[in-house]
Amino acid sequence: MAKTLISPSRYVQGPGELKNIGTYASKYGKKALAIISKGGYKREGSTVEDSFKKEGIDVGFDFFNGECSKNEIKRIENIVKDEGYDVIIGIGGGKIFDTAKAVAYYSSLPVIIAPTIASTDAPCSALSVIYSDEGVFEEYLFLPSNPNLVLMDTEIISHSPTRLTVSGMGDALATYFEARACERSGATSCAGGKTTLAAMALAELCYSTLMEEGRKAKIALDAGALTPSVEKIIEANTLLSGIGFESAGLAGAHAIHNGLTVLEGCHGMYHGEKVAFGTITQLVLENVDEEELEEVIFFCIDVGLPVTFEELGIGNVTDEELRKVALTATAEGDTIHNLPFPVTVDSVVAALKAADGYGRFYKGL
Repeated sequence: MAKTLISPSRYVQGPGELKNIGTYASKYGKKALAIISKGGYKREGSTVEDSFKKEGIDVGFDFFNGECSKNEIKRIENIVKDEGYDVIIGIGGGKIFDTAKAVAYYSSLPVIIAPTIASTDAPCSALSVIYSDEGVFEEYLFLPSNPNLVLMDTEIISHSPTRLTVSGMGDALATYFEARACERSGATSCAGGKTTLAAMALAELCYSTLMEEGRKAKIALDAGALTPSVEKIIEANTLLSGIGFESAGLAGAHAIHNGLTVLEGCHGMYHGEKVAFGTITQLVLENVDEEELEEVIFFCIDVGLPVTFEELGIGNVTDEELRKVALTATAEGDTIHNLPFPVTVDSVVAALKAADGYGRFYKGL
């Protein structure tokens, strides 16, 4: 099988770039539908409208219902068809991006992704994660192409809650370890091929950037400052992790995330927070050396990512519930089977318990 690397057609990052969205969109169509939350519209709607007005092209808005579900995708797809929109824009967070990408795919239209947060690596990918209307993971929708444009306004992102960018660090934290596992096992990546040197280099750069800049960026964000560290972390969370995971592959961390979605207590946690705990669990499964495990756990503690069941909102989790997590994580076709050794329900349950134990140990609990 050939090696494959895929990426968005264009990636733009900088302060104030949302003011230029009309200019960018004019290259793809004349009537845009922006999928956005009600809160997002209150904050950014006028900026988007003014930008489109300067270009003399139309923009309409549809308020996102909260889940990237088949029902929500179909609802918006019908609006696109009925109103004659010719370009789709997703403005906000990860589930909005995934919905916008899916709607654009089913409507055969270009798509622009304009994050107002840096909480996941979803913006750059040719992938939508589909959930039920209640928020339980259902499936991955693999798309034939990446977004036409990813537009990162770092000024807006720096004003978002710090927890969201830290969650993005949690999502990005998995990138290198999952890529490494896929390279070792020879697994096929989300891009449909084997891992390239370029994808591995980006995945490794993603990890080293987190280690070097993550704590500094969190402190700066807490202080309301857009610094070089914040810019680097936004790029790591979005571009480096996005290309790295997609062209190198997913493994245990994201499968554990999928498993955790079956527990109601985890529904208040962000995607990247669950992925971070999934990363620790994957490292336990791999039996990595103590130094590497410590580095990851201490990083999570430093920036505020969950390392215990209690921090995940499941402090009283039962063995039966952990088996449900493990059953979902090890479902046929899920990415945990990209690890270079057999994985069972029992081994995942044990790794989950050990990950919680290590987290409590290093926190001194």
